[in-house]
Amino acid sequence: MRHLVTMAILAAGLAAPALAQDAYPAEGDLPAQPNVVRPLTPIPPERYSEMVPKHPGYLGALAPENLNKARPKPPFDVTGTWFIDLHEGFAKFMFGPPYPKFYAEGREALIEAPKYAARNETYRDAIGQCFPPGMPMIMTRVWPHAFIQLPTAIYMISGFNNAVRTIFLDGREHTDPDIVVPSYNGESIGHWEGDTLVVDTRYFEPDNHYIDQGIPIDDQFAMVERITMPAGGKVMQIEYIMTDPTMWEGEWRSTKRFDRADYTDINESHCILQYNENLPGTALGSEAAKERGQSEIEGVNDDN
Repeated sequence: MRHLVTMAILAAGLAAPALAQDAYPAEGDLPAQPNVVRPLTPIPPERYSEMVPKHPGYLGALAPENLNKARPKPPFDVTGTWFIDLHEGFAKFMFGPPYPKFYAEGREALIEAPKYAARNETYRDAIGQCFPPGMPMIMTRVWPHAFIQLPTAIYMISGFNNAVRTIFLDGREHTDPDIVVPSYNGESIGHWEGDTLVVDTRYFEPDNHYIDQGIPIDDQFAMVERITMPAGGKVMQIEYIMTDPTMWEGEWRSTKRFDRADYTDINESHCILQYNENLPGTALGSEAAKERGQSEIEGVNDDN
């Protein structure tokens, strides 16, 4: 028994941090800076291997062995910076009309959104609350997008909150639905059909994920994109074919065009909720504007 007590005391002493001299002495009003010591415990190789996420049986898109595999040359390369074509009007950022035949929740959105707009209020302001726009809405934010095409994948980085999307081109299949983790941009697998890149995207996160003005999706939402490059590669055209059998009937189709933007780049961007008080188009911004005695149009007082 005495031996066990002695061992326990020794173990406690080893676990406690050793008292050390200060790294830097006190100076005037500054207290002494303590010397920080953090003992390292080696991680066993098998445990370390378990910590690294791995694909079951196939290489990552950036693995040199995967990149160097022999593949046919793709019909086009989307590498570049792109901006949504809004020449016909700002409302072209939305995916309708035309709209499909919505069920109850979609119809509610079409009815309620104009009522909120008439009161200068935002409807289902998820993006203003820093929820990701998700696909397809991230594509039509009024920010440029960088596309980087490799043999195994296309990487998209949006200027809006630096949202990242990967379109895998290495022949993999979709993840088993029993283990997949849904995301706002979904899991995208692409293949070539002649001069068209066809992208099948599934497994979307539906929480606070809307299209246009508050039209919701659920976990059955899926999307096919047919991407072509007309105008000698200066335009990227994407036909969106969206289905969600619990939210609308049949297919919702919309075609968008994106122009090359060779004189711009993607910079760091984040959604910080408190900063949205300066954006009148968000719920927070509208509330802040009213508190200042201003309408949603900056500089216009409610008393005018």
